[in-house]
Amino acid sequence: MDLSIIILNYKQKGLIKYCLKRLLSYNIPLYHEIIVVDNDSQDNIEEMMQNEFLRAKFIKAKSNKGYAAGNNLGIKNSLGKYILILNPDVTITEEAITELYRFMESHPKAGIAGPKIFNPDGSLQYTCLKFPDWKLPFYRRTFLSNTQKGKKWNQEYQMTDWDHNTDKKVDWLFGACFILRKEALKTVGLLDENYFLYMEDLDWCRRFWENNWEIWYAVKPTAIHFLHRQSAESNIFKMLFSKTARTHLLSWLKYYYKFSDISGSASGGKNKKLPQ
Repeated sequence: MDLSIIILNYKQKGLIKYCLKRLLSYNIPLYHEIIVVDNDSQDNIEEMMQNEFLRAKFIKAKSNKGYAAGNNLGIKNSLGKYILILNPDVTITEEAITELYRFMESHPKAGIAGPKIFNPDGSLQYTCLKFPDWKLPFYRRTFLSNTQKGKKWNQEYQMTDWDHNTDKKVDWLFGACFILRKEALKTVGLLDENYFLYMEDLDWCRRFWENNWEIWYAVKPTAIHFLHRQSAESNIFKMLFSKTARTHLLSWLKYYYKFSDISGSASGGKNKKLPQ
């Protein structure tokens, strides 16, 4: 099989329905399968899948163990040479899916490739980034993001000074939509389930690089991401009382501890082959 498309649901039955209707209307010229994994949403999605979407494979997790565990469950049950991780709030065309497949076929060292992603208003979404250092939680989720140093750090981190108009090897990609080579998982492994939410894509891309697989930003295939993201808090005390921010911070601490070396730099860390 050429491609497995994996969509993870957690209480987003409406988005799943819209996403599946769109995908199943396509005439994708690849031997492919669509897998929907439900993270114990308890939103009656199983009934909807049985009544309306029998062409898709449905897997129900016994409990919600997070984004990494849910996608891993789909990967373990997939048959494709390539796997497309697709959030239900991402709109991608059949042409873009085919282009991602062709890109991987023509780049044998590519472990992961992601499309050029836009916001619904047509503006660019910055989905390829540099590996962060210890400053990330401070310059992304506190008032420090508005300081001169914070703005400079974010510009470098988000690669906003690059025009995003050419294919490029990058440090890492947001996990909302990307294609990966299943063969690479023999050495890289699955998503790290120690992360419940956030940082699992950063961790994964880093491990791909460490195992000599490249991460690519491909500009010909495009997608739209209806992203609902909590903005950085202007007050650190508010951040501590935000569940989303606390989860993000906890995941960051897990990532930092996992990859930092004795010098305390998570951008260097215990790496082998990282991009220059």
